[in-house]
Amino acid sequence: MATLDDTTDTSGRLIAASQVNGTAVYNTQGERLGTIEDVMLDKISGRTVYAVLSFGGFLGIGDRHYPLPWPQLRYDVAYGGYVVNLDKRVLENAPSYGAHEPGSWTDTRWAHSVYDYYKTQPYWDEQT
Repeated sequence: MATLDDTTDTSGRLIAASQVNGTAVYNTQGERLGTIEDVMLDKISGRTVYAVLSFGGFLGIGDRHYPLPWPQLRYDVAYGGYVVNLDKRVLENAPSYGAHEPGSWTDTRWAHSVYDYYKTQPYWDEQT
């Protein structure tokens, strides 16, 4: 039986961040969009803020990174991955950065543009 301390068991409600990386992301039509490249956490609150989706390119070459606000994702056991209610065309036009570019994580205007694009309430505005 798995315990809360077992970070290798992904069958329960908890998952280690290291196991989220590489998890497939699908849209609601069942199309595979890409994989989670990284997870971004707020250092102060400990909240999961973004899943960074690697999407586009071919065989990992030319991929771009798309920060998805964490509330956009839901885990689906049938897919064994995360599902987002996004069409590929919507994702292609979303705020992103190249594989060899740094993300604009400290730029508040950029953060607002990500949340505005996905029509999601920014995590810093949410009531706890």
